[in-house]
Amino acid sequence: MRSEIIASACAAICVFAFASASANEAADESAPAVTTAAAAAPSAGPSLDPLGDLIETLPDTYSEWPYTDRVPLDAEKPAPQRVVVPPPPPPGDLWVRIRRGFRIPDLDTKLAENRTLWYVNQPDYFDRMAQRSSRYLYHIVEEIERRDMPTELALLPFVESAFVPEAVSSAKAAGLWQFIPSTGKNYELEQNMWLDERRDVVESTRAALDYLQKLYDQFGDWHLALAAYNWGEGAVSRAIARNQRARKPAGYTNLRMPSETRYYVPKLQAIKNIVSDPDKYGVVLPKIDDTPYFVAVHKTRDIDVHTAAGLAEMEVEDFRALNPSFNRPVIVGAGGAKLLLPAKNVDRFHANLAAWDATGQPLASWTVYQMKPADTLAAVARRVGINEEQLREANRIPPRYVIRAGSTILIPRDETMETDIPADSLDARFALVPEHSNLRKVTYRVRRGDTLHSVARRWNVSTKDLIVWNSLTTPNLFAGQRLELTVPKPKARPKTRTAKKPAAGRSAKHAAVPAAKSTTAPKSPLRASSGR
Repeated sequence: MRSEIIASACAAICVFAFASASANEAADESAPAVTTAAAAAPSAGPSLDPLGDLIETLPDTYSEWPYTDRVPLDAEKPAPQRVVVPPPPPPGDLWVRIRRGFRIPDLDTKLAENRTLWYVNQPDYFDRMAQRSSRYLYHIVEEIERRDMPTELALLPFVESAFVPEAVSSAKAAGLWQFIPSTGKNYELEQNMWLDERRDVVESTRAALDYLQKLYDQFGDWHLALAAYNWGEGAVSRAIARNQRARKPAGYTNLRMPSETRYYVPKLQAIKNIVSDPDKYGVVLPKIDDTPYFVAVHKTRDIDVHTAAGLAEMEVEDFRALNPSFNRPVIVGAGGAKLLLPAKNVDRFHANLAAWDATGQPLASWTVYQMKPADTLAAVARRVGINEEQLREANRIPPRYVIRAGSTILIPRDETMETDIPADSLDARFALVPEHSNLRKVTYRVRRGDTLHSVARRWNVSTKDLIVWNSLTTPNLFAGQRLELTVPKPKARPKTRTAKKPAAGRSAKHAAVPAAKSTTAPKSPLRASSGR
């Protein structure tokens, strides 16, 4: 509509221009007096200003314009509007993602049902496990999906360690995935005085998934693979072979297994049942966002555990929950240490680290010392200005044990020392020996009704020693739990000699005198037949 008005105006301008030009030509041909009279007389004919007439008919208010988003030219320009970017969508629910990846066939057995009810009837215990899992589950699920493995495997640490990364079993299995030392070495998990990668969240997950995939490739069945993870691949192979020789089925439910393994896969099925349908069992799962919980930060300089936690503005306990592999109060940078920090704390860590560096203060307060043959822990502690208990705690030396000469220990770092722990100390030797030669190590199996105090009293040791020896995180014991103790060896009973009774029919006076032993040993038939 507006374009038509503009076109009409343009046409009118052209007509007006042509009429003006014609009038000027006529004026040039007429007399000047006539021109003056004509100009002075009022016009009685039609208007010669069509443009003016047209403009008078144009709308002069904003409301009459046919396009309401247009404004008159003389109106004030509106202020520029601020562009509002919509917030990102909230993160997804990690439990939903886990459920979508379930692919292992359900184990529908009475044991699985029994274990499901057991977990449901322990709501506080299950909730603590689920809360702890929130730190690690995203990383585990990411790794599982990257390998195209079933996400039921992400729930396995519920069964193995209750998601306690520092858990240690009576069989010396450690970490979220409970690797024993030998299997850990087979899967390249480093174990030395500085760190134990069986407890490393990232490395142990890598090793566990490598091992589980290898077992699945070997047995072709996830239930058998899981049983082998708990019982050992050799044991499962022998159980299968035994059934095959007897011409019996050799599936998971057909094998004869020890009690622990029989309950192992049903426990995982129980966790899966609850995660699949928590409402059915009256369980409230904690919200876990489908976003990374932690980020890896690499360090090449020594740093104390307490200092690292402080720079990240974390409690030391929370820092250790993400970094449980470090065995000492200092993290050695010579090996390229990797710290796991919550994603939300990384920027604060770097900012605080820069501020700390500006002060010139060292990040670490420990260095190394090699024990000499004449050294004792008490003497070394006195020389460096701490007590023996502090030195033992820093070096994880349990009661009733001492350090063998040549071993490397941590001592406080002198303020004048500027160098970090050298790289050759990464392979340092650390050997413990009993404090007295009459001590021995025993394993005690907890009975029903036992308490930490009653076990300590029975073996004449302190409860504190029991906790340190077994790395206990709680004073509660359970039936079947194995505890290691260092106790005195039993005293040898004196041998009693009994007089030899004379042979019947002969007096003691004429008792036979034993013949002298021959210097040549009689030939053994076995040795003779072997020809050696």
